[in-house]
Amino acid sequence: MISSKQKMPRHIAVIMDGNGRWATSKGLSRSEGHRAGADSIDRLMEVSLALGLESISLYAFSTENWKRPVTEIRSIFHLLVEFIDSRLEGIYKKGIRILHSGSRKRLSSKVLSKIDSAIEITKKNRKLTVNFCLNYGSQEELLTAFSKLSEDRKKKGISVQKPISTKELEKYLYTYPLPPVDLLIRTAGERRLSNFLLWQSAYAELFFTETLWPDFGEKDLKEALDWFGRRTRKFGGLENG
Repeated sequence: MISSKQKMPRHIAVIMDGNGRWATSKGLSRSEGHRAGADSIDRLMEVSLALGLESISLYAFSTENWKRPVTEIRSIFHLLVEFIDSRLEGIYKKGIRILHSGSRKRLSSKVLSKIDSAIEITKKNRKLTVNFCLNYGSQEELLTAFSKLSEDRKKKGISVQKPISTKELEKYLYTYPLPPVDLLIRTAGERRLSNFLLWQSAYAELFFTETLWPDFGEKDLKEALDWFGRRTRKFGGLENG
């Protein structure tokens, strides 16, 4: 049970795992599993709005996911376009802001157009930020950030040998200006970060659940939030100072 005084995470990251296993267990195609996973995103947004959460980052498609069968990749991106087309108006009216974190390389012009449109239409909304991490990989993100930082320093005549501060680097991350991740949730029983928001999750609390993503709902989110509320976050210091 979440109390009104319970501390809440500002930024939740979710590794949405288990769509394929959910589908297989029911004799369905993996595509149907991804479709059911999209319905879980709907539920997550609704509950997050009701609870007054601030930001959620969803691991929608990783840079490693390009290794999957072409048919499955096409299905995922088709579902993404369908998701935006069918839900964008409702998302806008509910005050949800859409962001994208990830490389634009390899994404089709159609997908990029849909993402850019969703970002532009919802840019002034502030009730909830939903950040879709699409074609995202944390190691690639950091390499890109360092590269862009170095390029900008050269253009401004700043020595590349000058020490880099945390705040300076963070301005070049895909997720800027979102706050650090407080709570990272991974479904389907896996217990690894899988190259997801490694910098942003430096001090995140990690919550792992056996629930497959298509089955993840209000009860599961509240369980994770209740667990987070009982954690003592010391950030390398001592509990009593």
